[in-house]
Amino acid sequence: MITTPGALLRAGGVVLAAVILQLSGFGPMSFLGGHPDLVALAVAAVAIYAGSVSGAATGFAAGFVLDLAVGATMGVSSLVLTAVGYAVGRYREVRDPAHGLMPIPVGAAATLGFLVAFASVSFMLDVGASVSAVVLRDMLMTTLVNALLAIPVFAVCRRILRPVLVVDPFESRRRRKAPIDSGPLGLRGLEV
Repeated sequence: MITTPGALLRAGGVVLAAVILQLSGFGPMSFLGGHPDLVALAVAAVAIYAGSVSGAATGFAAGFVLDLAVGATMGVSSLVLTAVGYAVGRYREVRDPAHGLMPIPVGAAATLGFLVAFASVSFMLDVGASVSAVVLRDMLMTTLVNALLAIPVFAVCRRILRPVLVVDPFESRRRRKAPIDSGPLGLRGLEV
């Protein structure tokens, strides 16, 4: 993503909308013990389409706004969502995310990573915290709910961010047909 004022405004709008929708509408909902987590999905979507640096910055901003809005311990969500945004963005840079069902495993992994890391950091900061099997069941169900919500959330984020993306990951696979003369100097003519 090119860092222009329009790009920052679009990414900020995605973060703000995700936090508002999470706190006002989707947070209290419960499906089989799992709660939809739109903030983790929005950070993962921005990271997969914009890269690791933009994903980390979006994760930090989303965590900061979420901590301010909820009144939780400042910095816990920012720390965890920064790591999630960077990891998903780095996955995009290393692998080719040009598959139509890519949001499902990426959304599930981002959600599970966020939940496990958030619980770990919260457990380390709170002396009176307790762990039970119900917490693990809720984490699993939240991950499954977010895996189902990932496709529409990623589609909306892609539509919002598409005008400011340098390279659209889904179109990169179609443009891979390079002429024979391109490539490293020592390997020209050795295409199989």
